Amino acid sequence: MISDVLSDAKDKMTKAVEVAREDFGTVRTGRANPALFQKVLVDYYGTPTPLAQLAALNHPEARVLLITPYDKGSLKDIERALVASPNLGATIGNDGNMIRAVIPELTEDRRKEFVKIVREKGEQAKVAIRNIRRKAKDDLDALKSEVGDDEVTRAEKELETVTKSYVDQIDEALKRKEVELLEV
Repeated sequence: MISDVLSDAKDKMTKAVEVAREDFGTVRTGRANPALFQKVLVDYYGTPTPLAQLAALNHPEARVLLITPYDKGSLKDIERALVASPNLGATIGNDGNMIRAVIPELTEDRRKEFVKIVREKGEQAKVAIRNIRRKAKDDLDALKSEVGDDEVTRAEKELETVTKSYVDQIDEALKRKEVELLEV
């Protein structure tokens, strides 16, 4: 019972760290990266659809991303969604077959702004991990009558250790992303 609660918490915390890393990947660093465009939703026949499901994303150069739609009829919709996306800041060009997104160099102010965004995303991930810990602690407290106080106390200490390791993973990913963003 206790092991089930702990393993469930570990699984959820692992997923929270993965989501945080994906979120960090969506913040641009001056290089064209298909992960930047993962969260772009295109209005495809009235349905918001992720760009990756509608087009092939290739980056032939450091600051250029080529977007080739699978359905040529969706080219205008994709272009409209890219222009409307506020965090990209890319110059969008449409040649009738594909879209070329050119990522401009980042200014120092823009880099610092992106660092703030990444820190905020990191803090949200930490809050998610703490919420998972709280839920697991409540589940452990509910087991006190069945397994005893000593076992629950031991499990709570293990839960704290696990929580700290996952928070440290987020901090490490955050540091790497900050270095990447501030790198000129």
